[in-house]
Amino acid sequence: MKHVGIAELKARLSSYLRSVRRGYPITVVDRGTPVARITALEPLEPLRARHPIRRLQEVRLPRPVKHPVDSLAALREERADR
Repeated sequence: MKHVGIAELKARLSSYLRSVRRGYPITVVDRGTPVARITALEPLEPLRARHPIRRLQEVRLPRPVKHPVDSLAALREERADR
């Protein structure tokens, strides 16, 4: 496994990532102390789309509120409690 300092990694990140993609993990060191390991990801399972449970036209909307709400008055009342 290759060891690389932080400054070197920052300077040549693209090159090191190509190496990781080819299967060569890298250990990142800070003043000689290992702090991280960069390895290639395992192949992920592709996402699958689900079919809708029902058609959009079949979804029922909630009933509208029967009395109007004064949002400004409610906000002022809430702030007055503080």
